[in-house]
Amino acid sequence: MAAARGADDCRPARPVGGPVSGHRYGDPMAARTARSSAKDRPSYRCTECGWTTAKWLGRCPECQAWGTVEEYGAPAVRTTAPGRVTSAALPIGQVDGRQATARSTGVDELDRVLGGGLVPGAVVLLAGEPGVGKSTLLLDVAAKAASDEHRTLYVTGEESASQVRMRADRIGALSDHLYLAAETDLSAVLGHLDSVKPSLLIMDSVQTVASPEIDGAPGGMAQVREVAGALIRASKERGMATLLVGHVTKDGAIAGPRLLEHLVDVVLSFEGDRHARLRLVRGVKNRYGATDEVGCFELHDEGITGLADPSGLFLTRRAEPVPGTCLTVTLEGRRPLVAEVQALTVDSQIPSPRRTTSGLETSRVSMMLAVLEQRGRISALGKRDIYSATVGGVKLSEPAADLAIALALASAASDSPLPKNLVAIGEVGLAGEVRRVTGVQRRLAEAARLGFTHALVPSDPGKIPAGMKVLEVADIGDALRVLPKRVRRESRREADADA
Repeated sequence: MAAARGADDCRPARPVGGPVSGHRYGDPMAARTARSSAKDRPSYRCTECGWTTAKWLGRCPECQAWGTVEEYGAPAVRTTAPGRVTSAALPIGQVDGRQATARSTGVDELDRVLGGGLVPGAVVLLAGEPGVGKSTLLLDVAAKAASDEHRTLYVTGEESASQVRMRADRIGALSDHLYLAAETDLSAVLGHLDSVKPSLLIMDSVQTVASPEIDGAPGGMAQVREVAGALIRASKERGMATLLVGHVTKDGAIAGPRLLEHLVDVVLSFEGDRHARLRLVRGVKNRYGATDEVGCFELHDEGITGLADPSGLFLTRRAEPVPGTCLTVTLEGRRPLVAEVQALTVDSQIPSPRRTTSGLETSRVSMMLAVLEQRGRISALGKRDIYSATVGGVKLSEPAADLAIALALASAASDSPLPKNLVAIGEVGLAGEVRRVTGVQRRLAEAARLGFTHALVPSDPGKIPAGMKVLEVADIGDALRVLPKRVRRESRREADADA
């Protein structure tokens, strides 16, 4: 009976593999159509980190960046045939290294950060907050480069040419070899390069220039990528050094795609408090030098000048020491700077005492308060308002300033000054131990150069400068012995009474 049913049934046999989407019995044409539609389906990729997904997302789950996921088509599989090489490969010993020789900018502090100066064909990105002094610094660099008969083109996209001229008159940045143009169109900027043929280009800023061939507003990711790529290609082809001004976000990061930082050769960060005179240029990336150098500048009405010895900005000159002050030596890159930490403690009028800091990390100050109360047996700090700050607007974030912060707090709580001409260097742990820090010898040498005669340092400081007395301390208890004995006895008495 089964054989009879098989003979009468005229339907085709069902394939073993099951039906294919698009047809019940597996039409080959439907299978190819389904595969083709799946292949042409759009995908999305993050412009920051390259993460891909099949649907659009507002935030990349890989790098946590917002608005960076863009649509792109599935690329076709292609093969590239070998082509003609532009230049033959040479043994590395036969490559001419003179083409990467740096030329001085005329600003010593900027040369220090760049690694000697600007290399022909190098592209430098200088980023900083609005009003910090980026345009003033670069206009001074442009004038000094033009004074050496090097043609310099300054392109401004944020100001008019007359506004830049007024600033140049104020800071004395006028030269016959300095050319000025106000443009926001990429094709016009490239046209100026053909006509002027400069050896140095300054673009202020890269976020204000747009290409007419790319959709989007100036400053968008696609526009910034296209503008930066075109200027980098022009710099490499002409052997022209380029300085690009970059904006920053409210978090302090460089605005635009992260690809911009990868494309350029050097990334510099211009830092400073607008209420203070000090400005710092810090190297973030440098293909031609070290990234641990820092340039110090002073911004004033006549322009901006480099500071070869900026330690004087961070100190307060007094005839006699004052309670609540302690000096330390911090390292900005490889440069030692003497800075002053100040603290003030007053009786609190509210249940929760205030903790206010300026130039110091609040978390580190809170840690030093806990160490002083638990390990140093100073119990008067918990019920008082405490204010701590630095002098001159400098920001101290490295652990080497811990010992100076702790001594300043202890001195303020006891209303007793520390000995004159004393500097404190060391990291303080939660157990009260004083740990070693890097560059102790350089710090002591800088302190001795400025006339300081005594220092508190961790054990094994190395070579001690002539004329300086160094006291090695193992814990916070050893460090507090520099305070008068009367103060130490009162602190222990208060602790015993509280117990």
